[in-house]
Amino acid sequence: MAIEVFNRYENKYLMDQPAFERLYNRLLEYMEWDENNKNGQFYSISNIYYDTEHDALIRTSLSKPKYKEKLRIRAYGVPQPDGKVYLELKKKVFGLVNKRRTALKLNEAYAYIRTGVMPAYQPYMNKQVLQEIDYFLGRYTLMPKVYLAYDRMAMFCRGNRDLRITFDTNIRSRRYDVKLEDGDFGEQLLESGQWLMEVKAEKTIPIWLSRLLSEQHMFRTSFSKYGNEYKKNRRNNPQLKERILL
Repeated sequence: MAIEVFNRYENKYLMDQPAFERLYNRLLEYMEWDENNKNGQFYSISNIYYDTEHDALIRTSLSKPKYKEKLRIRAYGVPQPDGKVYLELKKKVFGLVNKRRTALKLNEAYAYIRTGVMPAYQPYMNKQVLQEIDYFLGRYTLMPKVYLAYDRMAMFCRGNRDLRITFDTNIRSRRYDVKLEDGDFGEQLLESGQWLMEVKAEKTIPIWLSRLLSEQHMFRTSFSKYGNEYKKNRRNNPQLKERILL
């Protein structure tokens, strides 16, 4: 069963292809590939991010508050209308990421966010998470804003599944045909050959990893896929008068 509740710290690092190759070869001394990365193959993650008409959620997030939240539908690959997806509520409080998600069918997730009417409970759903999402939906009027997808390679630390490292590349987005079932395509968010690494841990990272990141001259950065897509969209559309929050 997929894990549906996460509480962890997430640190992000941007790197080019040579830096990625140097680092992941060293990481294999301590870590192993996720079961979805058999033979070193990518797996694809696609998302729809929801926001208010005037982008209140992402604008608040970009102002770097102590507390922020977002809602998205996530799928692995391109789902069918009745295929399984995850409806996720993600919060960040003083740097600690709290993510709660429940499995739904895609058409159930669409209808739930559109109408605010909770779907009839089924065994594959997480009732507690649905109640939390229901409270969130009662506070905002949301609409689908952007499709975001990427190719991922993920690793777990041998003997410590609490430490997870992911590498995302080919990050693509679109603000038209914002439906997961419409296909996996969009405009590139990063330059070719760039990677986003995320180090995810419930507590502090191990000493060996700190030393390795230092040796490889890796430095943490602030990078939100949705946030950077939002800023790029505003830069490319000067007729939009909303101020970009840096």
